Amino acid sequence: MELGSRPARPLYAVLQGEVNAFLERLPPAHAAWLRATGFTGKDGELALLPGDGGALAGAVLGLGKGRDPHALALFSERLPSGIYRLEYVPDGFGGARALYGWAIGTYRFERYRRTPRATSREDPRLVIPEGVDAETVSRVAEGVFLARDLINTPANDMGPAELEMAARKIAEAQGATVSVIEGGELLKSDYPLIYTVGQASPRTPRLIDVVWGRDEHPKVTLVGKGVCFDTGGLDLKNASGMATMKKDMGGAACVLGLAHAIMESSLPVRLRVLIPAVENSVSGVAYRPGDVLPSRKGLFVEIGNTDAEGRLILADALAEADREEPALMFCLATLTGAARAATGMELPPFFTDDDGLASDLMERGREVHDPLWRLPLWRSYETAIDSPIADVNNAPDYPLAGAITAALFLDRFVSNTKCWAHFDIPAWTDRPKPGRRRGAEANGLRAMFAVVRQRFGRTP
Repeated sequence: MELGSRPARPLYAVLQGEVNAFLERLPPAHAAWLRATGFTGKDGELALLPGDGGALAGAVLGLGKGRDPHALALFSERLPSGIYRLEYVPDGFGGARALYGWAIGTYRFERYRRTPRATSREDPRLVIPEGVDAETVSRVAEGVFLARDLINTPANDMGPAELEMAARKIAEAQGATVSVIEGGELLKSDYPLIYTVGQASPRTPRLIDVVWGRDEHPKVTLVGKGVCFDTGGLDLKNASGMATMKKDMGGAACVLGLAHAIMESSLPVRLRVLIPAVENSVSGVAYRPGDVLPSRKGLFVEIGNTDAEGRLILADALAEADREEPALMFCLATLTGAARAATGMELPPFFTDDDGLASDLMERGREVHDPLWRLPLWRSYETAIDSPIADVNNAPDYPLAGAITAALFLDRFVSNTKCWAHFDIPAWTDRPKPGRRRGAEANGLRAMFAVVRQRFGRTP
């Protein structure tokens, strides 16, 4: 093969254990160059290949042991401007996965930089690999970027009103309808938990309700936790606990990103997105530990801890969503530290009683490398959320299985919908990898989109 013989520069990716065999395939000059520069194919190693007159002839990326299927994001992160094509990548790294990796490598959040780094160069461009559905990859990547942008935005610029504006912008672009119940109207409309959690903040709480699609199509409902900042309330967090609490609306951001991908793909569903949007603050009207609050479901909730506010606002939203008995319902929330302790930041757990749905989520997650892990709705722990004076306690005095007891709490507010799952996501990357800088992440979005598309849309 002749490097540099086409307008698009060739790109190669190679596993560390296959470097010697790979070098034998290259023109002698480039093989000698890689040997001379000490290229070993270790994870993240990028070697630029020299061309005539000092021009760039191509590039080779080391994949190490091949444990990161999105490693090709390093190409778009680090290559200079120009047009490139994939000449060779190992099995499992090409096709749609390569294109998605390239896409996420271009993501930057530079809203608050006076001179954005992105302006220093034009992004490199990739020739679309043959046989890849580039439109679907693009729609999903746009949804991921949208969610990341919302989560990365600091709370001073992303309160309940700004989250509503973001939802309206997305809905307007797709011809969806938006209705919002705000402030005291939440009490009149019987959403007492949403109102009570948000009443301590001067930023008015609200329920954002987006509807799209035809009524005769299967109902798909997405519920996302929209706590735009969480102080912990009267059970105040410490400074380190508040450090990343701008991401506590990550569930809302992810359902909006997922909704964007579904609507852009014109999937034949009747989509509904419910986002209870609040700020959990401290003031003289803040709700207290030990309070007993009514809910839309009719259940009374004893407050064991005001820092377990996300499950309260979701309870009212889930009760409303459940009223329609959708064919499929997803609930996304940055809900518990216990989930992070159990599975870390890269493998968010989900909960469902539907074995078929669980299987689909795990399988689609593996296919698109958007990993999820099922944890049980272990009914033996139901007694942990019982209250001696009310129907249920939002934060029981039980130090174990916190992610499970939180999921069991939410399950109390879903009676009619048979096919639903709750996702306890971090919405955050703490260990940067190619295409995944430290900061916001849209965990589960691509896996959920693949499930919705498989069940109700075109065959993947």
